Amino acid sequence: MHKTEMRQLMPWSHPLFYGFKAAFCLLLTLSFCASDALGQGKTNTIYPGEVWPDNNGNHIQAHGGGITKWKGHYYWYGEDRREGLDPNYRYTSCYRSKDLVNWTHLGYALKVSKPDTILGEWVVERPKVYYNAKTKKFVMYVHVDGSVKGVSPDPSIIAYHYARVGVAISDKPEGPFKFIRTFRPLGHESRDIGQFIDDDGSAYLIFEDRPVRGFRIAKLSDDYLDVEKEMCLITERIEGGAIVKYEGLYYVIGSGLTGWNANPNKYATATSLSGPWSEFKDIAPPETNTYGSQSSMLVKVQGTKTTSIIFTGDVWKPKTQWDSRYLWMPLEIGDGKLWLPEPAPWTLNIKTGETKILKKK
Repeated sequence: MHKTEMRQLMPWSHPLFYGFKAAFCLLLTLSFCASDALGQGKTNTIYPGEVWPDNNGNHIQAHGGGITKWKGHYYWYGEDRREGLDPNYRYTSCYRSKDLVNWTHLGYALKVSKPDTILGEWVVERPKVYYNAKTKKFVMYVHVDGSVKGVSPDPSIIAYHYARVGVAISDKPEGPFKFIRTFRPLGHESRDIGQFIDDDGSAYLIFEDRPVRGFRIAKLSDDYLDVEKEMCLITERIEGGAIVKYEGLYYVIGSGLTGWNANPNKYATATSLSGPWSEFKDIAPPETNTYGSQSSMLVKVQGTKTTSIIFTGDVWKPKTQWDSRYLWMPLEIGDGKLWLPEPAPWTLNIKTGETKILKKK
């Protein structure tokens, strides 16, 4: 048979086939474009303890973090512990989201070098950002620590003695933040820090004071660049402190002092930030050690139907810190009680405030 006659018998040689092929390719292209427009793995489900990819598909680096809401977006700040970073600096990453589930990486909000008085290893941890409506500035607090020249570290207490907060400022939520100074709030040592903003807009810093075996709640100055007044000293050996106000009652949570190892986190309540605070109780079965996590912050989501409080914790991996995970779960809270459910995938409706815990696979 002649080659021309063969082509006439083949279906893919027919002009209609080429039209169909073009339409199919266009449909396939549009499908891929639509998928890409939805973002890298966009979802409405949070998977506690699993790798949490950002818009680029990279595991989120926002350890020991804090979340600030501004103009309809949530900004998540945290310690960047990825491999390959310049060891002469410490980095704070910033991510943005509209739904607290899908996050866009905005780069480094803060890059800071070691203070002159610190010797050897050092840390810049637990970034917390406040927006000051009066000055129109974003103010970041961090825990800055390390061994101090001329001071012999006591391994039985802690290897670090610097024990200060650092303050940085920016015109934009994503930074870059300009580092201003370090200081000891009201003259006290400060290690793990937390933040709280009350219903009246007043801003507070929570900080652990190791020598007194407790942690303090202090009010910030009007410009948020200093600590103005101590509200309370809670003599409980707790770090990773976080506060939320729910139905007129203040709840504070924190973890014990066991280094990288997880422990039973606890909570207490009060009708005023100045106390008195109730007895501390477990937030989860103590044998679970808070399901392997350490408290970082409490996030309030006020929706059209309900208000949910989210526990956010870090699952630390000291030998592979870049792979440390996050345990986020909606809390059972109310009437002075607080409980962390067993971790499982869950969904969040940012508009209504509703959460739903899904069955484990």
